[in-house]
Amino acid sequence: MSIWIYIFKRILQSIPILILVTIISFFLIRLSPVDPLAELRLNPAISKQTIEYETKRLGLDKPIPVQYFYWAKNFIKGDMGTTTTGESVSGKIKERVLNTLLLSLNVIFWTWLIGIPLGVIAALNYRSTFDRLLTLFSSAGMAIPSFFFAVLLLIFAQKTGLFPIGGLTSANFYTMTLWNKIIDIMHHLVLPTFVLTTLSLASLSRQMRANLLDVLDSDFVKYLVAKGIPKNKIIFKHAMRNAINPLITLLGFEFAGLLSGAALTEYVFQYPGLGRLILEAVMKSDINLVMAGLVIGSIMLVAGNIISDILLRITDPRLRAN
Repeated sequence: MSIWIYIFKRILQSIPILILVTIISFFLIRLSPVDPLAELRLNPAISKQTIEYETKRLGLDKPIPVQYFYWAKNFIKGDMGTTTTGESVSGKIKERVLNTLLLSLNVIFWTWLIGIPLGVIAALNYRSTFDRLLTLFSSAGMAIPSFFFAVLLLIFAQKTGLFPIGGLTSANFYTMTLWNKIIDIMHHLVLPTFVLTTLSLASLSRQMRANLLDVLDSDFVKYLVAKGIPKNKIIFKHAMRNAINPLITLLGFEFAGLLSGAALTEYVFQYPGLGRLILEAVMKSDINLVMAGLVIGSIMLVAGNIISDILLRITDPRLRAN
């Protein structure tokens, strides 16, 4: 099967999943006793015309299934409604989505760049001092809460002045040259990236270590050793390809998990990402923004899984044969 046909089929298969997620999320939110327009009604800056438009747009005077139909039809058209402050939901999402993708891809890049080699080195030096230190580090990394770690680094940045303590850009960002703008954004990304990478790194390196140890103890590796094939070729050409496949499967969940997992970190560092935006929307019962965030999160999960499946077909010859 052509890779393009495979991608097309996976996209078609993901559509019912996205629809099911939106149905479940919409009904759970609508069945709650919270008035979707309560904040709008209490905001004196919101006109009656806006409230009437939202009531008609969402079909709040109609049964919940009809309300879902109205919401889905408008969402497909790109009309996601109005936030409790009277702003466009689609506008708020567009402001933050690129920031979230930048942070997420940055975290995934550094996690895999560092985590895979660490896991390989630990497996090849089983029960050595390095292996024991990595086990200690990974246990501590998985145990420490991201919020607490972020607060500690925020205090460190405030005391030392080495890093910015919030946002994505400096106050004079728009007066900078292009190169200085890139440096400024990278400088602001250091702390949130470090927090999320450290926590993800602990799990990934430990998983890679365990997978490679299992593969190195398998019969086919023992057979290759008996044939006299060089050790480095066995490890890097055969063992690692089998050990890394389960991690590729988890890549999709990791990509989507960063949206929810980064929410508290973004909140601490005041990073303008989707995670922080959705967290604030939940606390304010901003229904339109919460629904938009749930759909974006579902799309990220589906996209991550499709990317994982494509990478698996590239790395695993058995899947290409199907």
